[in-house]
Amino acid sequence: MKKKKYRVSDYKSINECVDQIKKDGYMPVKRFEKPVFKETKGDPEPVRQDIIFEAVKVEE
Repeated sequence: MKKKKYRVSDYKSINECVDQIKKDGYMPVKRFEKPVFKETKGDPEPVRQDIIFEAVKVEE
């Protein structure tokens, strides 16, 4: 089973990313969210979430 990862930041929205996954002939199976931090003098500040979908090839 072939897997591929899609990063939402490469697209404008989550829906556009999912549409691209389907257009490429894949189906999303996992969603990962990782916080992205900005370094400051004190504690690190969360800036945004990095969302990644793992998708598998749809067999026809």
